[in-house]
Amino acid sequence: MEERKKLYFIYNPHSGREQIRTKLYHILQIFSDAGYDLAVCPTREKKDAVRRIELLPDDYDLVVCSGGDGTIDEVVQGMMRREVKIPIGYIPSGTVNDFARSLKIPRDMLKAARLAVEGTDFPCDMGTFNEEHFVYIAAFGIFTDVAYSTNQNIKNVLGHMAYLLEGMKRLTNVPSCHMHICSRELEAEGDFIFGMITNSRSVGGFKSIIGRKVQFDDGVFEATFIKMPKNALELQEILGAILGKEIDSRYMYSFRTAELCVEADSAVPWTLDGEYGGEWSRAVIRNHQKALKIRC
Repeated sequence: MEERKKLYFIYNPHSGREQIRTKLYHILQIFSDAGYDLAVCPTREKKDAVRRIELLPDDYDLVVCSGGDGTIDEVVQGMMRREVKIPIGYIPSGTVNDFARSLKIPRDMLKAARLAVEGTDFPCDMGTFNEEHFVYIAAFGIFTDVAYSTNQNIKNVLGHMAYLLEGMKRLTNVPSCHMHICSRELEAEGDFIFGMITNSRSVGGFKSIIGRKVQFDDGVFEATFIKMPKNALELQEILGAILGKEIDSRYMYSFRTAELCVEADSAVPWTLDGEYGGEWSRAVIRNHQKALKIRC
């Protein structure tokens, strides 16, 4: 008798209107029918998935997680700390799901479950931000705290609009950070209202202005920094460029890099994969090429 494979399924029961509640039985049936013995674990608190994945026995053949971008981020953090890296499948259930959107993982949870057990392993780049790991974005400035400051009930009801509405409030008072940016490709200093280092075709549910040529296994990130506008007209031109998915070199730096250092005059709040990443006056961001296998 052929030995059955082992699958570890970890999910956030509260993600995305708790929609997994009505799908859980069918998801587990798909896994079982594919020949897997299952271990099933709902997350109970923040960073729970990090700890569980880091300590998972090495004899599992596949880890599948379900939740929003924060859940896949925790699973990746735990996996990156391991000696033995296990392939990861992803069933998105959050509000935006940038990572799944970029890798064309279906929004339909049952289709995503089938892909997790029937798809192919894609060696995907991952990032480190100082000592922390992230999947697809490290960012600061306007809009970047929207994901973790928007009330979960509002996110559940409004979806993308919750992020937009919260973001629009920021435009009445645009803060800036004086920074020095250093990489092999660019060295710049100035006042910036926004910066992002990404490995994603979609940010906040919207196509990135640099997302047309993004590759997820090329060993480089796409970096964009937006300068402080001098007046309301310049701010409108910047917003117009973002909405039009265009790079305006008068107000923006955009480049690809495997590593960069960002130093600020004072500690700056960062977001990592839509979650609060702490306040830092110095950030070293590195790309780790083909670090993990993602089932897609």
